[in-house]
Amino acid sequence: MSHPARRLMGILAHPDDESLGMGGALVKYASEGADTYLLTATRGERGRFGTHAVSPGLDVVGKTREQELLAAAEILKIKEVAFLDYIDGDLDKADPPEVIAKISTHIRRVQPQVIVTFGPEGAYGHPDHIAISQFATAAIVKAADPSFQTENYAPFCVSKLYYMIWPPSKWEAYQAALKQLSVTVDGNRRIATPYPDWVITTKVNASAYWKTVWQAILCHQTQMGIYQNLASLSDEQHIALWGEQEFYRVFSLVNGGRQVEIDLFAGL
Repeated sequence: MSHPARRLMGILAHPDDESLGMGGALVKYASEGADTYLLTATRGERGRFGTHAVSPGLDVVGKTREQELLAAAEILKIKEVAFLDYIDGDLDKADPPEVIAKISTHIRRVQPQVIVTFGPEGAYGHPDHIAISQFATAAIVKAADPSFQTENYAPFCVSKLYYMIWPPSKWEAYQAALKQLSVTVDGNRRIATPYPDWVITTKVNASAYWKTVWQAILCHQTQMGIYQNLASLSDEQHIALWGEQEFYRVFSLVNGGRQVEIDLFAGL
């Protein structure tokens, strides 16, 4: 059944977050007639660049990863990709009112009923992931505030906000291939911390699309140095990673309760 009025927006930090984090949901809803939008804060300028030991520089890496993202977005049937134009690794140092205003303006322009972003832990503590979670959440409030003036765009109230979350089984599958995901921040090592299963409010079955998601992941060739081990996973592991998507419903204006949803648009 087609739902042409459905609009879903992902607000994420880097190229590849969309494919690895919520590719299944994005392609599922697009295939079912929803309009999907992606707002990416950076171009992943400080990420890997294939097997190069030395980075060719922020500009080259950023432009390359932007093209990889656009290729992945086409496979995932994302209607529009927009960038906030911050530098990878610097997002938590950006001016909060400025970032929030930028995101709020995009929200008013697109008018998505549903927004998805990272949870407060940023998957494995990545500062950019944590920052975009906080900024996106604040921007939803700002977008609905009539005192915030934007040219051509009226205030808009988002109906539902979700955080991407990963239960223990999902992190085990990831780390079977990637080893332990971690990041060192201010001298402290942060590692992926799964959510208990009872926190999950929403499970989206995108198992019919897992091969499409894998094709989108393969677009991110500069990152395949760490992702190449994923290719050796069994079909069952691939389905678990890309075909089953878990979320935490932060708020909903249209539904609630503790019954686990199977649809991000439930109640709309």
